[in-house]
Order: sequence, then structure tokens, then C-alpha cells
Amino acid sequence: MTTGAGSLARRLVPSAAADAAALGALLADLPQRERDALAGLVQQYPALGEMLARVAAGSPFLGALIRRDPGALLTLLGEPPEAALDRLCASLDAAARVLEDEDAMASALRRGRAHAALLVALADIGGVWGCDEVTGALSRFAEAAISAAAAFLLRDAHRQGQIATLAPGDPSEDSGWVILGMGKLGARELNYSSDIDLIVLFDQETAPLKEGVEAQKFFVRLTKRLAALLQDITADGYAFRVDLRLRPDPRATQVAIGVEAAAIYYENMGQNWERAAMIKARPVGGDRQAGRAFLHRLRPYVWRKHLDFAAIADVQSLKRQIHAVKGHGAIAVAGHNIKLGRGGIREIEFFVQTQQLIAGGRNPGLRGRRTLDMLEALSEAGWFDAETAAELAEAYRFLRRIEHRLQMVADEQTQSLPDDKAVLERFARFAGFADTAAFSDKLVATLTTVQNHYAE
Repeated sequence: MTTGAGSLARRLVPSAAADAAALGALLADLPQRERDALAGLVQQYPALGEMLARVAAGSPFLGALIRRDPGALLTLLGEPPEAALDRLCASLDAAARVLEDEDAMASALRRGRAHAALLVALADIGGVWGCDEVTGALSRFAEAAISAAAAFLLRDAHRQGQIATLAPGDPSEDSGWVILGMGKLGARELNYSSDIDLIVLFDQETAPLKEGVEAQKFFVRLTKRLAALLQDITADGYAFRVDLRLRPDPRATQVAIGVEAAAIYYENMGQNWERAAMIKARPVGGDRQAGRAFLHRLRPYVWRKHLDFAAIADVQSLKRQIHAVKGHGAIAVAGHNIKLGRGGIREIEFFVQTQQLIAGGRNPGLRGRRTLDMLEALSEAGWFDAETAAELAEAYRFLRRIEHRLQMVADEQTQSLPDDKAVLERFARFAGFADTAAFSDKLVATLTTVQNHYAE
């Protein structure tokens, strides 16, 4: 990965031979002014032409984003990608402050997400950002979108006379509306086309609701509006698909739950898979202080000083369930699921989280959310050697990069490689390999390494 403060175009890393015909077709579809400007940049930075050719040949989704708004592409290429991300996140906060129309806010979220998707893809494919920067940028933008949407809805509720007072500056402060990011969002490890897993809570004792406004009905309705604001498909597409099913007993509970009821559930009925899920929980919107207080209360539930035999058996059961998942058969290439399949991402995550559950109760340094951080911490604490940590970290970064490439093709939440030979060849080139054979060699070696460590 290159570093520095230069523009994105300047920092691109040269890559393999590009498909000149695909680049020509992309440029031909652009208006004359943008075509000329982009052609000039390609002449100045040959690595830009190589990258755009790979994009044009390998990703209909990214090609469509460029054709729809070539001006946005030129703007992104002229900025440092870190500054571009700052700008896109700030634009959502600004929109939430000035807009009063829900459709306009939805449009701002979707346009921002399209630009962020293009930015991250260019920085990733162009070798400017590595796995850590890519997942961090995706997570940061998702959190900015959730925060902006929540702030917009709280301001709207205040305008409608449902909320008595708003905190100056950020209306989410002291609102009593807790939005927890789970899974990869909570760990700041979001993938390219990921759903966002949320648990939404409310504290009716602190929420500044007007007299006569019933807390549960209000926050359930507000949460449903939040999900719609982020995920409903409009003329501008969608911002993020929202999954609220990680909440306690989702078949019997509303989409927003009182903090006291949720805490009692976890403390008395919470299962070990829910303990594992709570490792990654993090406030990502709404009343963050109340969210941190809730997670602090759950520490004794998540991080037990002693792990009993029943809990260890439950961990072993989780491992058997992973092996039973469709697609978790022999290591393969065509059609292989690089997340759930044998040797995949899930095995690395499970390898880390189960050892965190066992050791984290006695060692607070093993309670982190990020997989790569905890691989290093567990190794330093003596749970496995440094070579194992290094091999799994390298495998994790490689598999996440391939996962992102798969999702960049058509903006789909998929982790399965193509079955078709020609499509797999095209994908291998999009992923930066000379051909399917080179890609297969690297993938099989990586999956085998992970599977061998996981089997131990």
C-alpha cells in the first residue's frame, strides 16, 4: 500500500496489462468534456488507465456509477482519498442539519453512498488502500449514514412536537435512543456490499418525550423509519440494507426494545452465540453515551471469569454448525464460498472469537472487536504462536480482498466464486491475477492454511 497526501490518481499503483478495449468503451460512453478530462489524466498517470480498464472489464456496477456521474469520478481522482472520505461523511451530517424533507434526506444518503462506493473501490483496486483502510472506510461511512439518518429523524420528531427538547449540536445526545452496530460494522470491518446489523434500544426514563407520547410506540416507529430511510429502494438506489434480527428473541419482540428489558434478557437467558456477537457490539448512532453504559452493564455476561463445561460444549456445537453449513465441503475454487466454505473467513473469525470468550474474562486485553488486532493480542498472550497469527492475518486480508472484489462486480452481498469457467477467468483478472490458474493457486493455498489451523 502506498502512503502520502497526494491525490488518488497520483498514488495509484501500476498493475498488470489492462483491457484497452474495455477502457475505450467506458470513455466513449462519457460526455465529451469529462471524456477529455479523464483521457488527460490517463495520459498523465498510466496506472489510472490500467485500473479503469480493470473496472470497466470486471465490474458492471462500478462502470454504471462512472457513467452516471463522471464528474464525481474526476473529483475523487483529484483528492487524497482520506480527504474525500472526510468530505463525504461531513456532507451527510450537513444534510441532516438543513434538510426537512424525508425524501431529500434519503436522496442525500444514497448519492453519498454511491460516491463512497466508488471511492473505496478505486482506492482498493488501485492499491492505495489495504484491507484495514478499506474496511475502516466502509465502516466509517456506514456509521456516518446511520448517525445522520438518526439525527434527521430526531429533529423531525421535535418539529412534530413529539420530543420536548433537543441537545444543542447533536440531537442524538441524551435522546435515549441507542443504536448498536453488530458484527463487522461494530468491529469496523464492514465488507463492500454488507448489510448492517443493528440492535436498537431505548431508555424511556431519559428520553425527552413530550407528555402523552408513549415511549415504546414512538421508538418502534422511529426505528422502522430509520430502516426505511437507509434501505428502501428509490430512483437513487439504496444506502444500506438493515438487519435488525440480532436483537433478543426477534420473533417475539419489537424492533426497538427497552434497555432494562434487554439487559434482563441477556443476564438471565442470553446464549453463548449472543455472547460472541456482543464482543463486537459498538454504539454507532443515537445516544452513544447510553449505548456505552448498556454495554458496560453487560460485561459480566460477555466476559466470564470462569467458562463452565456447558459453555465449552456450546462452543464446540457452534463449530459443528459451521461445518454443517451448505458449501462447507472440500476446498475448491469454482463456486467456493470464501466466507462460509472450508478454510474461509468465518473459520478465522471463529478461531479468534472462541478463544476470546475463553480467555477474555481474565484478560481485558483480549476483549477487542477487530479480528486482526485480536489475532496479535491472543498470540502475545500465549494462546498460539506468532507464526500462526501471521499466517491467519495474511489469509484474512487476502480473503477479505477477494470478498470485496466479488461484491464490487454487481453490488451484491455474495461470497461465492463464479461457477462458470469464463466468468471465473474474468473475475480472476478483475482481482488482479494473470489468469484463473494463478488465482486458484493462491486461493487454495490460503484456504488450506486456514483449514489446518482451524482444525486444531
